[in-house]
Amino acid sequence: MSDSEAAAAVDHHADESSAWWSTALTEIQPGVIRLRGYPIEQLIGGASFCEVIWLLLRGELPEPDDAALLELALVAAVDHGPQAPSIAAARMAATCGVGINNAVATGVNLLGDVHGGAGQQCMRLLDDVRRTVASAADGARALPDIVAEVIEQHRSQQRFLPGFGHRFHPRDPRRDPLLHAVERHVASGRSDGTFLAVALEIERQLASGRDRPVPMNIDGATAVVYSELGFEPELGRGLFVLSRSVGILAHTWEERQQGSRLKGPIPQRLLPLYQGPDRRDVPER
Repeated sequence: MSDSEAAAAVDHHADESSAWWSTALTEIQPGVIRLRGYPIEQLIGGASFCEVIWLLLRGELPEPDDAALLELALVAAVDHGPQAPSIAAARMAATCGVGINNAVATGVNLLGDVHGGAGQQCMRLLDDVRRTVASAADGARALPDIVAEVIEQHRSQQRFLPGFGHRFHPRDPRRDPLLHAVERHVASGRSDGTFLAVALEIERQLASGRDRPVPMNIDGATAVVYSELGFEPELGRGLFVLSRSVGILAHTWEERQQGSRLKGPIPQRLLPLYQGPDRRDVPER
């Protein structure tokens, strides 16, 4: 192989290596860090943490009203106390001597379809209803009719509607401030309110004929926010995880400061109920 061929081969391998983790997010060179083209030294002090989240996920810096609404949703979901499985697991892990990153990861890894996934599921539900309404151009099935069908389908399959009702709060205290903020966002022309209208109609029908209504919970309210802001459902879950990580970190640190060791899920003086066979001896062989 000639020198020129060898040099060309080296260049080819260098190009292949550089392209292996190619990204449109971050440009890194000696002395240079740019996020989506913006120098980090300008973003520091020139953009909020929430605005940088938007920038990295969406490609451009948000309008102030959009960033303000996103921040409200992120703040609303930061914590729900030790009765939340993700928080309890992180605190328990913290008493086992693992690093703070391990304890936080333990909590985050519990945020799945059942605990932490209802927001993403609600975003899909709202979008499915929105698309069905949009496709019914002849007006034969209006929003109330389509929502009624969706509710009946869930009931017939004995499934909960994600984003509605709460096992602890008769009315989730995070619902009203978030939805009022969405209403202001719609009134300003920043979004069209389609997802808000779908969610409110579901809520209205769920309450119809009931002594106790089934209002939106934090998952439903943030689903409306993220949907009106144009985020995809999977990113809705990611944003919830990002938000709840703050509470998980705080609880992990608090538990570490208390100095507890090997803290189990229930106090040591309590024992899990045993429902197996009575004591028996192993047969002699």
